[in-house]
Amino acid sequence: MEVSVLMIDDHPPIIEGYKSILAFNPYGYSIATTSAFSCESAYKIITTTSISYNIVFLDVTLPPYTEKKINSGLDLVAIVRKHLPNSKIVILTSHSESLVLHGIIKEQNPEGLLVKSDILPDDFLFAFDTIVKGSRYYSPSIKTIKLDSQIPTKLLDNYNRQIIILISKGKKTKSIQEELHLSKSAIDKRKAMIKDYLGIDKGNDEDILTEARKQGLI
Repeated sequence: MEVSVLMIDDHPPIIEGYKSILAFNPYGYSIATTSAFSCESAYKIITTTSISYNIVFLDVTLPPYTEKKINSGLDLVAIVRKHLPNSKIVILTSHSESLVLHGIIKEQNPEGLLVKSDILPDDFLFAFDTIVKGSRYYSPSIKTIKLDSQIPTKLLDNYNRQIIILISKGKKTKSIQEELHLSKSAIDKRKAMIKDYLGIDKGNDEDILTEARKQGLI
């Protein structure tokens, strides 16, 4: 069986590693791969291709395409759904925080979600075969997430979740602005929304982290 794959990751060696693993699959798949290394190159392939890709692998962290306001792999999901409606989407992320993974599952609803630290060759091949055959596959670490918990999307949308994660990495407002391509006032407003959701009257970034940890978000 021939399987057409679009792989989107900003690290070419990682793509080559995935291709090598798939090339030696035991399932009899003949795999044709197209690669993209940024939101811009991915956007152009997705919107102009004549290939009906079976699977699109999407890394979350990618160089943005500011002209189209595409800042991450997650922003590409809707574009894939529109232009390649028959493609199965597999999102890859280095994040293992329940806050991030819960948001991806609820908002992007991918056919596959792989945490990079979970990926071993055999697991990757099993996930690939599972998804090709029409079932969903989530990394083992995702099974611990309570998917039925209620997280208000207006308060904890993708940007707000990223802000919490960046704060947990010690990033200050200026760095967060640059990474998310948002103004200082936008960041400040979103921090206020986050505090409101977490039940914090007043406080700083450390208070956000303390409460987020208490609630099991990071």
